[in-house]
Amino acid sequence: MKHFFVAGEQEKTTVKEPEKNEHPSLEHTIRQFENSMDFIHRTYPQCKVDVIYLAFLVGNDQLLQEIIQPFTDADEEEVKTVLSRSQYVVVVDSKECINGILNGKAAVFVRGSTYLVDIAKPAGRTIEQSETESVISGPHDGFVENIGQNLGVLRQRLKSSHLKFVKLEVGEVAKNIVVIAYIEGLANQEIVDELIRRIQMIEYNAVTDSNMLIQFIDENPNSIFPQFMTTERPDAIVSKLVGGRIAGFVDGSPSGFTCPTNFFDFFSSPDDYYQRWLIGTALRILRFIGFLITISFTAFYVSVTTYHYEVIPHTMLLNLTESRAKVPFPPLLEALLMETTIELLREAGARLPTKVGQTIGIVGGIVIGQAAVQAGFTSNILIIAVAISAIASFVIPSYIMSASIRLIRFGLIIMAGILGNLGLIMAIGMVVIHLAGVTNMGTSYLTPLAPINFKDMLDTYIRGPFWALRSRPTITRTPNKKINKMRK
Repeated sequence: MKHFFVAGEQEKTTVKEPEKNEHPSLEHTIRQFENSMDFIHRTYPQCKVDVIYLAFLVGNDQLLQEIIQPFTDADEEEVKTVLSRSQYVVVVDSKECINGILNGKAAVFVRGSTYLVDIAKPAGRTIEQSETESVISGPHDGFVENIGQNLGVLRQRLKSSHLKFVKLEVGEVAKNIVVIAYIEGLANQEIVDELIRRIQMIEYNAVTDSNMLIQFIDENPNSIFPQFMTTERPDAIVSKLVGGRIAGFVDGSPSGFTCPTNFFDFFSSPDDYYQRWLIGTALRILRFIGFLITISFTAFYVSVTTYHYEVIPHTMLLNLTESRAKVPFPPLLEALLMETTIELLREAGARLPTKVGQTIGIVGGIVIGQAAVQAGFTSNILIIAVAISAIASFVIPSYIMSASIRLIRFGLIIMAGILGNLGLIMAIGMVVIHLAGVTNMGTSYLTPLAPINFKDMLDTYIRGPFWALRSRPTITRTPNKKINKMRK
């Protein structure tokens, strides 16, 4: 099997971690957080209580209610009453104490015992619509950076006692919470265990986002194609879970990921299931047509204008010859120049503020394209070809897949410029061969095309009617015995 995790090769910061099962002590905890401006150590000498917390992680109201009011002017008997509350949890492991403080809890040291009390303030934005995955019909809420809120939204949407969450931690220096979600009895337990094992084997200083995490557990880290589906939409995650897939979340990331995933999953949208199946099918087919156009249209222009003038109709050939008469560059260099310009405009529009970015993209494209034609740097037919290719890439719902396809387009243009149509066919063949060799969590990336499964194709190239769809695709079907109990 190929490597599926990346070790942190860079030099790691030396941090003294507390020994496992070491009893927490006040002195050791102070040493861990000293020299930090947000480290707060409160002392209540009348009742011999010490409290440690990080100021930026706690809420003022929670601090007043759980720490300041109970311990100010309290005697030892009153302290015993306070510590008997359910909010105060005894900890006997120093590492657990440190992690609790890092998660917004206060550590209370009294008479050789240590307690943790949650005084964290709720941080982050409220649930709102995802800006990267807009919808026309269906739910409009999206995930946020708080993993607790994300899991709560998932619970509200999927009310089942079989929905299970597995909590993991990743990061050698800055530990972060990762939660794996699956429906017991529907998800293949072997894939669940394998995913957990891969996450536990990650060796890196800090993993802060879902898009970062999935790069560590890829089976094909050098492939340009994404192997895990990422989304900010709860309804998309729910649909994958009930289909037997597995979902994952990283605290601090507004995106969740699902697996196992195949190539065709990146061309489907939750909108497909909220409309009549004929409309959903038409839209899905349109996306595949857009995929073919965006990878091959400009390359085909380069191939035809370089080697294959005979395939151009005579009336169009005259216009093309006249258009290219003033262009000083060969078609290959001309196409690469314009494609690079389009990518620069796209990146500039993405990095600028929303209102300014849209203006730059539209005005810049029109002005630069018109000026380039008038100056003789490019032909007007190539401008049309590049514009159509760019528009076709926008119909692909997944941004990461769209970015991968745009990069592949440059390779196809170069091959078409060198070998003509033969080079174009060879390049497409190499892409297909590569896709056939990619796997995700031990499953084929081209399923149900390779291996062929006709029943699963009802929800791949088309969006079949609900009465004809399988509840779960073949790659997630499992012999779990618990599924029989669920059906009862």
